Amino acid sequence: MSFDDEPGHVGGAPGRGDDRFSTLGGTRQTRTRMPETTGDVYGGARRPQRTSRSLVMVVGVVVLLVAAIAFANRGGDGSATTPDTAKPGAAEPTAATGTKPVGGKQGGIASGFAHDEQGAQSAASNYAVALGSTGMFKKDSRHRIVDSTYTSEAAEGLKGPQDGAYSTDFLKKLGLDAEGNPPQGNTFVSRTIPVGTKVVSYSTDSAKVAVWYTGLIGMSGPGSTDPVRTTWKTWTFDLKWSSNDWKIATDTQVDGPAPVPGDVAASSADVISKAVEEYGGFTYAR
Repeated sequence: MSFDDEPGHVGGAPGRGDDRFSTLGGTRQTRTRMPETTGDVYGGARRPQRTSRSLVMVVGVVVLLVAAIAFANRGGDGSATTPDTAKPGAAEPTAATGTKPVGGKQGGIASGFAHDEQGAQSAASNYAVALGSTGMFKKDSRHRIVDSTYTSEAAEGLKGPQDGAYSTDFLKKLGLDAEGNPPQGNTFVSRTIPVGTKVVSYSTDSAKVAVWYTGLIGMSGPGSTDPVRTTWKTWTFDLKWSSNDWKIATDTQVDGPAPVPGDVAASSADVISKAVEEYGGFTYAR
């Protein structure tokens, strides 16, 4: 019985005992509610409160934590299910597909990319890195890079004009000799670091992929008049599926998008030279 079930409450008829502070039945005796006991007339311990609801909540929290940990570690080994790469990153453009990088190499450059959008983006990223490396400033290595990244037809048409562009005068402006070597005690820096990729168009045998990247270019060392600086550009590749891999047919570059420069102080030439020697590059996968 609840307090409101007593007479005088919730429609009950009023009576002498309706006043909760009065005596009952004229006996001047006060009615006292005693706590429920387990049969011990001397006041045995009260019944423990039910804990089933608390137990369910604890179990639920544990299950959620286990599920969260499993989700966070997903893809940490080869047992995770490979996500659908038909439209990689469609919902979240910056999200990785989870597909592992390629294992093959041709001329020191990653090769054997998947025949899909993900593979085209991975190819474009790795080709941008190769084409932005110091190897492009030496004739022999430049030809190897071009042969590894372009279609055979495009490579044949590029080598001559590129040899003319990387002239002795051009190399001299960068502080390099006619063979593309830096002065003794100096380090020439040229690196491309992809920030992201975007599929402009795609079909079974062709793809247009834009690579937004930041770059490092310049001479690090005593007496350098061309210190290492950063650049921001977008490199767009028209790729063709050729010889079971993605190859470049044509490419173009434009400046930006470029963020506001940070306020980090420039490092000394020695620090830059050491960093270039100690920190290697990556094989990029979308």
